[in-house]
Amino acid sequence: MLRALMYLLPLALTIYAFIDCLNTPEDEVKHLPKVAWVFIILLFWIVGPIVWLAAGRKRASSGGRAPSEWHRSRRSTWVAPDDNPDFLKSLKDEKTDAGKSDAGKPEAGKSEAGKSDAAKDESALKDWEADLRRREEEIERREGGAGSGDASS
Repeated sequence: MLRALMYLLPLALTIYAFIDCLNTPEDEVKHLPKVAWVFIILLFWIVGPIVWLAAGRKRASSGGRAPSEWHRSRRSTWVAPDDNPDFLKSLKDEKTDAGKSDAGKPEAGKSEAGKSDAAKDESALKDWEADLRRREEEIERREGGAGSGDASS
């Protein structure tokens, strides 16, 4: 059991130091580049991890930072539109600007514009329906032609 411990303890120390080195931000690595520390840890099996833990990384004086704190500070500043106050303010500004520009127009102009929009929508709907009917007829012709071809075989 003691012989196994002689191999497992340095192996565990090496694995711990290797993972610690990989998770350490580049700006917290001291003396050498991060890649050099990885090679030192892996090549010098017992001495490498000890040197890394002793001198390779800046250690915080009071308690240190947890990995979750580091990730929170590195997180991007993207915010969903419904939570972004600047976006909500721009929507409000656009709405008030649109309300001001519509206030000067007469009501008759609004109804005429509404009618022309409704007419455009209705014509677009008719075009879509005609296109749908054409596609359905084309599919029926293909299926009808394929079905009769299969029946004669």
